Amino acid sequence: MPDSVRVSDQFGVYVHVPFCASRCGYCDFNTYTARELGGGASQAEYPSTVLAEIRFAGKIVNRQPVQTVFVGGGTPTLLSPEDLGRILEGIDATWGIATGAEITTEANPETVSPAYFEELRNVGFNRVSLGMQSASAGVLRILERNHTPGRAIQAATEAREAGFEHVNLDLIYGTPGETADDFAASLDAVIGAGVDHVSAYSLIVEDGTRIAARMRRGELEYPSDDVAADRYLAADRALKGAGFDWYEVSNWATSPEAQCRHNRLYWTGGDWWGFGPGAHSHVGGVRWWNVKHPSAYAQRLAEGVSPGLAREILTPDDRRVEEVMLGLRLKDGLPLAGLDPVGVEKALANGLLEPSVPGRAVLTLQGRLLADAVVRDLLP
Repeated sequence: MPDSVRVSDQFGVYVHVPFCASRCGYCDFNTYTARELGGGASQAEYPSTVLAEIRFAGKIVNRQPVQTVFVGGGTPTLLSPEDLGRILEGIDATWGIATGAEITTEANPETVSPAYFEELRNVGFNRVSLGMQSASAGVLRILERNHTPGRAIQAATEAREAGFEHVNLDLIYGTPGETADDFAASLDAVIGAGVDHVSAYSLIVEDGTRIAARMRRGELEYPSDDVAADRYLAADRALKGAGFDWYEVSNWATSPEAQCRHNRLYWTGGDWWGFGPGAHSHVGGVRWWNVKHPSAYAQRLAEGVSPGLAREILTPDDRRVEEVMLGLRLKDGLPLAGLDPVGVEKALANGLLEPSVPGRAVLTLQGRLLADAVVRDLLP
């Protein structure tokens, strides 16, 4: 990590909560159930451990009001609102949380309640992202999600009633066994929930997960690219018809104010510090990441040393590749200057870039389906 830096005026904070009540079959995130956690780490002591890293970071990053806070996991809502509020207080005491900052936590639907949301709102959170994944009981069983099909929608209602103006629901599509009708029902459910943001991601099968093992054994079929494309088109059509607009390939919002400002900070090359085991950070052109296991993370901080495991200094070429790779996924697109002109002409000819946006590379609907390939063609 850098020795001492001044960050940009769009400085964000990510806090990783690595605990889960159980592990979903598709998940390869840096998370731990109670059985997997082992000795040397404690969920009860975790907020104090994160606060120790925040104090450590405060000696390195000059005071700069934090514009966005995002608490992810894992399952952040396994911690109490009081503990999550303590972490916010530590961030505020170290840098100051800007007036009007976006303050988000992820939540699993089965871990929250009306009272929990009210307390969460009272300690300073103003946005919540709920992991719904599907409205189909069969799909949830394959993904090994614990909540019932209607619980995420109910939780979204509870969050709005508690005063959360900004509520996101996450969907996963392309799960083996999911039908077009299953996904249509999921889309109907999120649209009917009254939320202002929806994220929809194609299932990615990661090595080491239980769902990958089941596919290798032939118990489940591997996801189909054609089916995933059909699901994406169905999502865009349904969400657009309900007043949502895409602003990033996998994200739709009902207004510019409803867009996730923290994620936009990632996509536009901003500065953020990631706290917690395995968390990644990017400040002043330096990227680094923490040790992965919660016990090693806690031990380092108890000894008064950085939990950082390794870092890399991004070269101008590295930063340019990331700028194109991430920026092209945004509806704003990228300036054509600096992109490969042959690749631009090819993408325009194939209907992958909007010809009606002069001077910028903006993906068409078909281009969104092939975004990775378009990026490769546009890089000089």
